[in-house]
Amino acid sequence: MEGKSEAILCTPPLYLMAWKVCNFCMAFFFALAAFVQINDPDAGIWIVAYVIPATLSFLVGLNPPITDNFIWKSLSELHMYMCSMVAILWAWRLQHGAKNNIFHEEEGRELLGLVIIVTWILLCRHSGKYLGGCRLSIAVLITVLPFITWLYYYINKELRASWPDHCRNTI
Repeated sequence: MEGKSEAILCTPPLYLMAWKVCNFCMAFFFALAAFVQINDPDAGIWIVAYVIPATLSFLVGLNPPITDNFIWKSLSELHMYMCSMVAILWAWRLQHGAKNNIFHEEEGRELLGLVIIVTWILLCRHSGKYLGGCRLSIAVLITVLPFITWLYYYINKELRASWPDHCRNTI
């Protein structure tokens, strides 16, 4: 088994399978998030912001040791730094200008998406070297969280009432 990280080979098969499933689920989530950006005035920016982690997650799902690849590392770190910078800017703007709960503001929802992207990329970064129970537990939690949040937004009509028109018609 050339090319496979020794740490991945020593990982229990159930852990490895769960890690792959989490990555495929997050790839699906990020792809879905990119898809619903079609109506956004800044669609091009947000589609790219979500397609990159969707692709990175999909690749980790196919081959977990890919996180040691130079191109994967470079792209993930660059994207993580860019998302972190925008998240800090959005957090500062919301701190100084939000009139409502931050999730009632479009920037608040965008901030949450950026935090999910950065957190997931951070979690994936060294997973090719070590995939332990703690990392896997956090991965399962982070994988479930966006889907629960999306369901909550979908069910809570009062929360969606204050959204701009381009956000109301999303999935």
